[in-house]
Amino acid sequence: MSTSTPTGREHRLRRMVGRDPQEPHRAASPLELLYDLTLVVAFSQAGTQMAHLLEIGHYGAAISSFCFAMFAICWAWINFTWLASAFDNDDIFFRIATMVQMMGVLIMALGMPALFHSIDEGVHIDNVVLVAGYVVMRVSTLALWLRVAHDSPRYRKTALLYAKLIAVAQVYWIVLIFINPPLPVMVGLLLFAVVLEVLPPVIAERIDGGTPWHAHHVAERYSLLVIIALGEVILGTILAISAVVEEQGWTWEAGTVAFGGTALAFALWWLYFTMPSGEVLAHHRERGFGWGYGHIVLFGSVAAAGAGLHVASFVIQGEAKIDPTAAMLTLAIPVGIFIAALFILYAVLLRQLDGLHLWLFVGAILALVAAVVTVASGADLAVGIVVVVLSPVVVIVGYETIGHRHQDEAIARAIAS
Repeated sequence: MSTSTPTGREHRLRRMVGRDPQEPHRAASPLELLYDLTLVVAFSQAGTQMAHLLEIGHYGAAISSFCFAMFAICWAWINFTWLASAFDNDDIFFRIATMVQMMGVLIMALGMPALFHSIDEGVHIDNVVLVAGYVVMRVSTLALWLRVAHDSPRYRKTALLYAKLIAVAQVYWIVLIFINPPLPVMVGLLLFAVVLEVLPPVIAERIDGGTPWHAHHVAERYSLLVIIALGEVILGTILAISAVVEEQGWTWEAGTVAFGGTALAFALWWLYFTMPSGEVLAHHRERGFGWGYGHIVLFGSVAAAGAGLHVASFVIQGEAKIDPTAAMLTLAIPVGIFIAALFILYAVLLRQLDGLHLWLFVGAILALVAAVVTVASGADLAVGIVVVVLSPVVVIVGYETIGHRHQDEAIARAIAS
């Protein structure tokens, strides 16, 4: 199998025939890092719009709009990322296709305010701009699959199936742009669109052993997007600090918020990187589906935690219609979802259940409950933010003391199987 890697400094057209899935020292490329920067804008828009609806108490509209936006962002990114892991040849066509992907992400970001506002009104869904951006991203992916089908006899059948199924889904999305049914009908149509999007990889990757994606490269790409999402937690921290300083000046509360927000981002980062993704995927490629698509929930929970800190800033400034306890819940719930999603992904990846994880999860949830109770009892939001940090810290301490030994044994069993 050809590695399709560049042999010189030029980027002329090269055949997309598949890279070596065992290629040593495979790492994310500078182009992939540049592409991921556009996700910063998309996550920020989704988090900001969600925070605005949460702070006025419109929870249903906030959550449903956020879920729709995050699925669109993450699904398009995931599919392009796995394709790139298998066939990236860094030629001029691939570079331009990646630029088109970036443009699609930015178009989606521009369409989010209209989407959130329309769902909040409850009459119809204004998804024209967001869907247009999504289709731009998917058409770029479609073009690359057609190139693979042309260049690689080995993967032609798989690539053509990908291209056909993606094309059908995009035609369906385009039709949705030009119709305006009542909200309940549109929700049903959108759910069917999600089914159409999920089908291509599930079907195509079962043909001839699937595509030659690189386990450690894919694991690195996902970890980098987690870091991108954690930027929303940092942004939310800055907004909360600014709110405190604006209202009270530089006080102990400002320092507490700064510590709590930064520590939360750091603890979530630490916690995520306890999962041995690349090591296990290298031996069990068939586990990539559950692990890969399960990350959509994890990415969304991190971005939602940043939105929760943004909501806290509204409450501190006195602009929010919800009380501090409700604001605390907008942070505690996403953190709890992140920890639950991480434990589930771990179990899916290793196909094993660890009793220690149950105890650590219970401890993490109790810390989140304590944070909400603390604020409900009259403590400042700043104190509640610090207590929230104890939730991932409980899991980290458990891992660093005895959990890592459990993990070594679990990995050994997974590899042996």
